[in-house]
Amino acid sequence: MRAVVQRVSESRVLVEGAVVGEIGPGLLVLLGVEAGDTREEMIYLAGKITDLRIFNDDDGKFNRTLEDVKGSLLLVSQFTLLGDCRRGRRPSFTQAARPEEAIPLYEGMAAHWREQGFTVATGVFGAHMDVHLVNDGPVTLLLDSKKTF
Repeated sequence: MRAVVQRVSESRVLVEGAVVGEIGPGLLVLLGVEAGDTREEMIYLAGKITDLRIFNDDDGKFNRTLEDVKGSLLLVSQFTLLGDCRRGRRPSFTQAARPEEAIPLYEGMAAHWREQGFTVATGVFGAHMDVHLVNDGPVTLLLDSKKTF
């Protein structure tokens, strides 16, 4: 599983011109599910994301978590994070999980965060989406469950 995590002051996702998910301050998470990813990896990555100390304290240091700042999450599926660009000019997406494998993990991550008490908005899995964000910092991190789990 790969995630691009962006600290945002606001973010929203639109499908066919209609807003389907929107948050204020918090984290925009672009999630790519790889074939063979497990629920255990999803739970680990979900916790890793919300426990990241990437929000400023009163001294301007990265010492606060999403929970500390009462932030929200916007989760957007993005299989292109699994694109392999090593050969040729067209990315290969053979490592990306098929929808029947990816959807339960994507929806499971959103549900897990909600169970933890976080406010969570989502995009629409498999839809063409327009993602708008104001990156706060900018702060952008790449997490990969295969490298951290």
